[in-house]
Amino acid sequence: MSLEWYIGRRYLSSRRGTRFLSLITAISIGGVAVGVMALIVVTSVMTGLQNDLRDKILGTNPHIWLTTFGETMRLDDWPRVAERARKVEGVEAAAPFIHTEVGLRNPAGHAEFAILRGIEPSTPGPAVTDIVAQIRRGEHRLGATRSGHPPLLVGDALANRFQLFPGDVVDVISLVGARMSPVGGLVPPIRKFEVVGRFKTGMYEYDQKFMYTTLAAAQDLTRMEGGVTGLEIRVPEPMEADLVGRRVEAALGFPYRAEDWKSMNSSLFSALKLEKLAMMIILLLIVVVAAFNIISTLVMTVTDKTREIGILKAMGMTPRRILKVFMLQGVVIGTVGSLLGGAGGFLLTWVIDRYKLIRIPGDVYFVDHLPVDFDPVDVAVILLASILISFVATIYPARQAAGLMPLEAIRHE
Repeated sequence: MSLEWYIGRRYLSSRRGTRFLSLITAISIGGVAVGVMALIVVTSVMTGLQNDLRDKILGTNPHIWLTTFGETMRLDDWPRVAERARKVEGVEAAAPFIHTEVGLRNPAGHAEFAILRGIEPSTPGPAVTDIVAQIRRGEHRLGATRSGHPPLLVGDALANRFQLFPGDVVDVISLVGARMSPVGGLVPPIRKFEVVGRFKTGMYEYDQKFMYTTLAAAQDLTRMEGGVTGLEIRVPEPMEADLVGRRVEAALGFPYRAEDWKSMNSSLFSALKLEKLAMMIILLLIVVVAAFNIISTLVMTVTDKTREIGILKAMGMTPRRILKVFMLQGVVIGTVGSLLGGAGGFLLTWVIDRYKLIRIPGDVYFVDHLPVDFDPVDVAVILLASILISFVATIYPARQAAGLMPLEAIRHE
C-alpha cells in the first residue's frame, strides 16, 4: 500500500475518534450515486422509447416504400418492377401493397375513418413486415370466410371501439375509385367484409386505425384492377434502408421513388434525440452539485488536517505527494459513488422494465407503458463523466493542501 493511499484512506474515514468526516464522505458518495443513478435511468428510458418506437414502426411498416410520382398514385406493372427491385444489392424481399383511407361502418351504424392495407402474404421471399410473418406462422389468418365476404383483420383498439368480433360483417367504404352517378352525385365503392381476427402491435396509433385484408379484396374495393399503391421492400439491416433506397431509385429511374422508414419518421426520432440530450445535460447538474460537495469535503479535510500536513511536509513529503493524497480522496469518492449509482440505476431500470411499473396513456405517447433499454455505451459515458467531474473537483483543495508552508501549518490552531 502506497503512503499516499494510506493517508488518503485515513483522512476519509475518521477525525480524532469521531465519525464526522466519514459521514460527510458518505454524503458526498451518495450525492454522486444519486446523480449517476438518475442519469442512467433517464437515458435508459429515452433509449428504450426510441428503440421501442423503432421496433413497432418496423414491425408494422416496411423498411422502404417504393411508389411512383404522378396524380394516380398507383403502380400497374408491379410484377416487373418487383422483379427488378429484388435484384438490387441490399434488397431482401419486395411485395405489393395497397394503402388507403376508408370508412368503416359496423352493423349498429357507427362509422369512422380507418386505414386499410391490402397485402399478399404468399409473396416469395422473407416476410416484409411482422404482420405478414404472423400470418405465415398461423397467428392470424386472411383466408376464406364463412360468409364468403373478403376477410378483414382489425386493430385491437379499433375493434374494441366498434365492438367487433370474429364473424361480424362490416361495411368498408372507399373514396378511391368513386364514380359519378347519372344524376351527378359521387358514388363511392362499398364492400362487405367479415372480421376474421384482431391484431395488437402495442403501438396505440396503429392499433386504433389499421386494418388488413387480401390484396385482391383491396384491389376490388379501390377499383384498381390489378394495380397497387406500391411495393414494400425489406433489407437485411434496417439502419441502411436509406442507402438501399437510393440504390433502388438509381436502378429503376423515374418515375419511381423510394422512401425509407428513417426519413418518414425523422422528425419523431430527432425530437426524441434532442429530448434525451437535454435531459442528460439537466441531470448532469446533479453530478456537478455532488462535485461541489466533494470540494467542501476536501476543504474541510485540509482545514482539519493542517497540522498533520505540516508535519508530513517537515518530514520530507513533497508537495506533489500531498497533492496526490487529496486527489486520491476525490477519485475514490467519485469512483465509489459512480459504481454505486451505476448498480442502482441498472437495478431500477431492470425492475421498471421487468414489471412495467409505469403506465402511460397510449393515445398520447404511442406506447402504453414506459419502455426501458440499458445501453452499455451510454452507461460507460455517464460513469466516465462523473468520475472526471469528481477528479476535477479535487484540484482546488489538493493545491491548497500542497501549498501549505510546514512551519505555518504546524502552528495552525
